[in-house]
Amino acid sequence: MTVVTILRRLGLAGAAAVLAACASTPPDHFYTLGGGGASVATPAPAANPVYIEVMGVVVPAQVRRSQLVVSEGPGRVDLLEQHRWAAPLSDEIGRALSLKVSAELGAIDVYRTPVPAGATTYRISTNVQRFESAPGSYALIDATWSVRQGTTDAVLTCRSVFKEAVGPGYEALVAGHRAALDKLGAAIAAAIREQAQRGSRTDAAVKTLAPICSR
Repeated sequence: MTVVTILRRLGLAGAAAVLAACASTPPDHFYTLGGGGASVATPAPAANPVYIEVMGVVVPAQVRRSQLVVSEGPGRVDLLEQHRWAAPLSDEIGRALSLKVSAELGAIDVYRTPVPAGATTYRISTNVQRFESAPGSYALIDATWSVRQGTTDAVLTCRSVFKEAVGPGYEALVAGHRAALDKLGAAIAAAIREQAQRGSRTDAAVKTLAPICSR
């Protein structure tokens, strides 16, 4: 056997090993929280549209990454390299809330977009305290959020906790977070609707909206 033949066979063997390794690598899966959900309908056109601004969402440092972070028992989490968010988690949550609130109110999200002169804008700020994912058990979102009416002092601040039971599998886990965000978006929309009906008011009057926080 010549040296050339030996090298050629070694090259083929190496290529086969590389192909085998590639074939055994699990494929990456990407998930999104906004869009494609049955609960998010297309907003109906409105004669006098409501303008909202869904500000950047704050999320805990532990889940501020592309991989899904799942709970595997008390004090332990795992990062799933082959299961990732399609966009940064804060963006995914913000988009889901924007879609839900817009659909509920027939609103237009004008974040970083000019609005007509004299239009009232409702600014939505969200700080996620906990974003917990327990496969086959539950998906939980614990968030502090506020709605400010235009540039006035009329502001409502609430804390909402939504825990959804989920079945096995990561698709079910993501669906649980979608359901939790759907409820959070509905609560925010209810607060805006109440503010719009009552009009401009003082801080003392805004406090009468507190029951919305528990819906």
